[in-house]
Amino acid sequence: MINKKAFLMAKLGLTVAILASPIFAAEDVESMSRLEQGKAITFNRSKGNCLACHYVEGGELTGNYGPPLIAMKMRYPDRDDLRAQIWDATTKNPDTRMPPFGRNRILTEEEIDLVTDYIQSL
Repeated sequence: MINKKAFLMAKLGLTVAILASPIFAAEDVESMSRLEQGKAITFNRSKGNCLACHYVEGGELTGNYGPPLIAMKMRYPDRDDLRAQIWDATTKNPDTRMPPFGRNRILTEEEIDLVTDYIQSL
């Protein structure tokens, strides 16, 4: 029989280790290409978290609340329009549920640029 206290302590330790570890270490992100960096931020549940609402190819547990992020270059041929949407979608649609990533400082200017480059490449 398994010692219940030891099992719970091991489970707690594993949970803490998982929650404390970042998805990508800072030095890993810096060595990636701009598109890879944008993808890392887009998929990061504590940063862009785009997967919570949008389908993105290659993402796990993607949402279906927002539109799928496909054919983005055709939908947003002007990169500045896409960046403005990510910065603050309430400008075009005051009733949107998309967080204003720039206005609320969820993402930095550089992170928004990286996410914009990645999303437009889809």
